[in-house]
Amino acid sequence: MQNDNIQIKRPLKFLVILPDLKSGGAQRVSINLLNGLVDRGFCVGLVSLVEAGPLKKFLLNTVKIYIVGARSLRWSLFSLNKALKRLRPIVVFSTLGYVNIALLTLKVLFKFKSRVWIREANLPSLSLPNSRFPNLMHLACKVLYRHADLVICSSVRMQNELINQFRVPLLKIRFLANPIDEVAIRKYADLKTLPHNLCRRFVAVGRLNQQKGFDRLLKMFFELDDLNSELVIVGNGPMDYLLRLQAKELGIATRVIFVGFTDNPWIWLRISDVFLLSSRWEGMPNAALEALACGVPVIATPESGGIAEVITFSAPGAVQVVEIGKPYIEAMQKVRYRSKDILPPSLLPPQYRLEFVVDTFVSWLNEVE
Repeated sequence: MQNDNIQIKRPLKFLVILPDLKSGGAQRVSINLLNGLVDRGFCVGLVSLVEAGPLKKFLLNTVKIYIVGARSLRWSLFSLNKALKRLRPIVVFSTLGYVNIALLTLKVLFKFKSRVWIREANLPSLSLPNSRFPNLMHLACKVLYRHADLVICSSVRMQNELINQFRVPLLKIRFLANPIDEVAIRKYADLKTLPHNLCRRFVAVGRLNQQKGFDRLLKMFFELDDLNSELVIVGNGPMDYLLRLQAKELGIATRVIFVGFTDNPWIWLRISDVFLLSSRWEGMPNAALEALACGVPVIATPESGGIAEVITFSAPGAVQVVEIGKPYIEAMQKVRYRSKDILPPSLLPPQYRLEFVVDTFVSWLNEVE
């Protein structure tokens, strides 16, 4: 196991397990938590199972990083067990379903002393049917999730599913909002102003896969039939070629900008009029919350998880949840052009700001000896 930093000289209070640091909402949530805990004096670390990645640069230097270097995730189980025995963290944390299952399997088999806290990133009712082995994943969650010392959810709907589908005791479930580093995001968003046309600009950010629903977003953008508008899609993934081909076949390729992966998606939010969330399933979509932090309103699908609950705490019109198809297109049609010369005020509700979320998390860690 490769250690990118210095040896630990005091007990490791909190250790995060991630597959990599390439991209993704789970990675950003973990990075924000780790940085916030370091700022409050905690000794924390991160284990990357396969490799690091471009998001590593957003971690503070005092976060200890350990690269397991497994050939793939399926070969990482024994390496992870070895890492946990060596590091002996007081609390070990995971926030991706298959990593949650791996971690809880080790807990059940080897009964290590570390507390296991898991965070469910997606709504099980929507995400599990779309997994590679849906029945097996559902069974594994049902058997193993109750063995976690703490199960963290990001919405009331998710809490209900954890109780009803996986029989997780209510006393083990706690709510934690996604921690959004509003100050850092707005700083990155304002680093430079990209060239922009005097037209309505829609933006979507996420991995180019089936979950994010960019295929149906392209279809709705085509049906919008507004030649004075652009759609920016930020991200990469397995559907990149198919989505570009779809845009070409629909005749909208000249008005759709595929940015690819960038470690600063916020500069694209800065010059957009609205953020479009077309996901087929989500937990609490980080990208949508980051859009609000940039002052960009959100149009989302009902399948987009807990974002509907954000409406309660948001300014009027900041978040709309509408059905895919005609209602969604009508919501897009009502979007007004705004000046892109300055970064608009944040629309993010206070309870999603990093400092508030980390304060809550610190109170939980202080309960653990």
